[in-house]
Amino acid sequence: MALEFARSGRSTVGIEWEIALVDRTTGDLVSIADEVLDALSTSDGAKHPTITGELLLNTIEVVSGVHNTVAGAVADVAGQVAEVRAVVAPRGVDPICSGSHPFGQWFNQTVTDKDRYHKLIDRTQWWGRNMMIWGIHVHVGIEDKSKVMPILNGMLTYIPHLQALSASSPYWAGVETGYASNRALMFQQLPTAGIPWDLPDWEAWESYVDDMTVTGIIDDVTEVRWDIRPAPRWGTIEVRVCDGVSTTQELGAIAAFIQCLVDWMSTTLDSGKSVPTMQPWFVRENKWRAARYGLDAEIILDAAGAERLVTDDVRRLIDTLTPTAERLGCLDELLALHDIIDNGGSYQRQLRVAANADGSLPAVVAALSRELEHGLGV
Repeated sequence: MALEFARSGRSTVGIEWEIALVDRTTGDLVSIADEVLDALSTSDGAKHPTITGELLLNTIEVVSGVHNTVAGAVADVAGQVAEVRAVVAPRGVDPICSGSHPFGQWFNQTVTDKDRYHKLIDRTQWWGRNMMIWGIHVHVGIEDKSKVMPILNGMLTYIPHLQALSASSPYWAGVETGYASNRALMFQQLPTAGIPWDLPDWEAWESYVDDMTVTGIIDDVTEVRWDIRPAPRWGTIEVRVCDGVSTTQELGAIAAFIQCLVDWMSTTLDSGKSVPTMQPWFVRENKWRAARYGLDAEIILDAAGAERLVTDDVRRLIDTLTPTAERLGCLDELLALHDIIDNGGSYQRQLRVAANADGSLPAVVAALSRELEHGLGV
């Protein structure tokens, strides 16, 4: 199966941000996405071009255009969140974002009435219905499809960094799980989700998609839900491993990290060198460590098995990537990774709020709402 790869400007960036809708008083999830999307429609009934629905009616997704800078992409989606807020606020509803809802129950949620979602639920049953998860997806433009799989394989080394920095799902259905990112382990239960297979080049990717399509596992390439995947329609690599983040500051920092890593690897390929990778079993172990321990994870760094605290390696990478960030115009955003490390990730902040509120999970939801509206430090 030949897969066309759209023309895309090198290292351009786009962001998708999944937002949950919650009752302002109780903190419960509310299934009103269809009402919100109708309210955002134009006078002639046309849907909003970049604010869309998702699997569950408690979720709205905002999608940026193609931008040259992370700042532009973040401002784009932040403006769309403001549009959503203007619609839901009079209804007593607030937008929030985290990898999971602290106490929501799957059986109380309504699936969006679309064939692809009904098919997913019919096939995956209990696991599919439990996909009460929210994330961010960051697209980075690749100018040559021959670079896609080498860069994708290289990015697998940085899954634990991204997982730890974004981890925001310590609770699941009212239970403190002991994991920084319970979402990471839930999402990979879907049959085409999780860590990508080790495919060396574009032709191997095409062969994989052909196998999956011929056997009826997928209907189209968008149903490959890997943590990092090629996005042929857009001419990008799409990084999907991150939990949802609750502030624009964190969104910008993580998006800049991804953009810089991809461009750094692209430059390595331009110089005739190969991008370093590590064994698949190390990649899998790293994902688990970051999901379990978050910013306290000790991770495997390379094929030789060297290890380091993930936060120490993030700080090292900030220094390494600073020249790339200066060239891409995202140095301020990249440096904001220090703030996540210094002030605590979302999962740590959520646990602190609960501890200070006698275990109240509605208090955690209220804190997430404040963070999305006002940023950190409020």
